[in-house]
Order: sequence, then C-alpha cells, then structure tokens
Amino acid sequence: MLTIMSLALLIVLLIVALLVGRFAISPGELVAILWAKLTGGSHALPAALDAVIFEIRIPRAIAAALIGGALAAAGAVYQNLFRNPLVSPDILGVSSGAALGAVLAIFLSLPVVAVQGFAFAGGLLAVAMVVFIGNAVRGHDPILALILTGVVVGTLLGAGIAMIKYLADPYNQLPAITFWLLGSLSTISPADLMIALPLVLAGLIPIYLLRWRMNVLSLSDDEARALGVNVAWLRAVLITCATLITAAAVAISGIIGWIGLLIPHAARLLVGPEFARMLPLSMLLGASFLLAVDTVARIAATIELPPGVLTALIGAPLFLWLLSGSNSRARQ
Repeated sequence: MLTIMSLALLIVLLIVALLVGRFAISPGELVAILWAKLTGGSHALPAALDAVIFEIRIPRAIAAALIGGALAAAGAVYQNLFRNPLVSPDILGVSSGAALGAVLAIFLSLPVVAVQGFAFAGGLLAVAMVVFIGNAVRGHDPILALILTGVVVGTLLGAGIAMIKYLADPYNQLPAITFWLLGSLSTISPADLMIALPLVLAGLIPIYLLRWRMNVLSLSDDEARALGVNVAWLRAVLITCATLITAAAVAISGIIGWIGLLIPHAARLLVGPEFARMLPLSMLLGASFLLAVDTVARIAATIELPPGVLTALIGAPLFLWLLSGSNSRARQ
C-alpha cells in the first residue's frame, strides 16, 4: 500500500514539475501538448511550449527522479551492507572521486562530456582504491577497514579538490567548479540521460535481484556463511553496483547530498528493516524527494537555487526529526 501511495506521489510531483516554472502551463495546455505529441497531431498553442516541455522540463524531471532513486537505493545498500544507519553513498569516496575528476576536467578546460566522463571514472577509481587498500589491511574487521579507508581516501581527494580550486582561474574556472560542486540539474540533456540510464539500470537490476539476500548481511560474516552465503562475493557485487549507480548519478548532476542518508531511514521507519520492502520504497521516496526539491529550486526565487544546498537545508532538520522519532519509539 505504501509503495502504491509513493508511486502516486511521484506521478503527482512529476505533473507539477511539468506545469510550474518561469513559463507557467495550465493542465489543459499540458494535456493538449502531450496528446498532440502522442498522436502526431497539432495544437493551437505557441510552439515554444513544446520546447519547454520536451526539451527542458521532461528531461529534467526524469533526471531528478532517476538520480534521487539511484542515490536512495545506493544509500539503502550501503547502510545494510555496513550495518550502519549513518552510512551514505559516498562512504567509500565515490562522490569525492567524482568531484576530483570533474574539477580536474574543468581546470583543464575540457568540454562538458569530458567533465562527466572524468567524474564517472574518478568515482569508480576512488572506490577501487578504497577496496584495494581495505582488503590489504590485515588483522581488522573487513567492514571497519573499508569505512576507515574510505574516510582517509575521501580526505585525500578533498585535499586534491581544494588544491585545484586554489590554482584555478578565479574568473572562469573557479565559478564553474563551485557550480558543479553545488550540484545542478539545469544542464542535463536528453543525451546525458541516454548515457546515465543504462549505467544506473546496470547497477540497480543486480541489487533488486539480490534483495532477498541483503538481510543476511546484517548478520555476522560467520553466521552468513553458515546459511550458505558467499559473503565476500555478495559484498563485492553490491559494492560494485552501488558504486556504479552513484558514480553515474553524480557524473551528470554534481554533488547532491543527504538523499542516500535520509531517504533509507524514512523507508525503514515506514516498512521496517526488511530490505525487499525497503528498497523499492526508498527508490520511490528518493525520486519524489529530489523531484520536489528541484521544483522548489526552480520557482522559489528569481534565480535558480542549487538543489544540493536545498537537500541539506531540508534534509538536516528532517533527519533530526526522524532520529528523535525513532528514539522515542525505542524507549516505549
């Protein structure tokens, strides 16, 4: 029931996102435009409205839903995988690696496609480095080793970002770097979606197929092995898939935080810790959350607000509210 309600909420928010903006469109006009597109007919409305709907708002709304759902799914995987509710998708340094790759490409004055490619590759390389170093550390709990290595590598990558920002041209390159790091959906094109969508699906499909085994990873490694689960293989597959969808999302949108931390908590409070129920709800809530945030970012002020800032402004107090509510229920 909650999944159906979340899907209905997502559809409503999608319609609202298509209607509102600098050029307001009425529901009747939207229906006429979509019907003309589906049937190959024509309408009496200005041709500019077709460009607004099909070239700007629909790609942007799809991008918001795709990125929000991907980040929420990755957060749910990492929180269950590392048995830690405070874990987010960038725990292994994927966001920091993507940021360093994008910042380096901007510093080298490369085109937008190269910036996205560098960001995607940087995210994958950062996680590969964390996994390699974490596995090389002997005598420690493997999960703790990965988390600590991720923190260290993320700090080093952050230092690299700061160094490039210091060396960048303050009039051209630095504003572009700052804009990318704040996150934005305004520059995402249909071509970007066509590249990111297969990568996100390639990561989400294995996660969805393995959703029934995720609960086993909340047990200790010895208990999981006693149940016949190859813990090392399953953990490697899940880390790879979660990293893939996070890197693909960050590469086209920049850094948008809090979704992977906040949304799985909300889903867990609504349906419990059962991962098979929590995963689809997390994806729907994450898609709805970012779509709502992006819509507010477009209409709240005369200039467009960065969605990465709004997710923090909304997510931080909301997370504290969810945390206080869960603590109250735990004491009852």
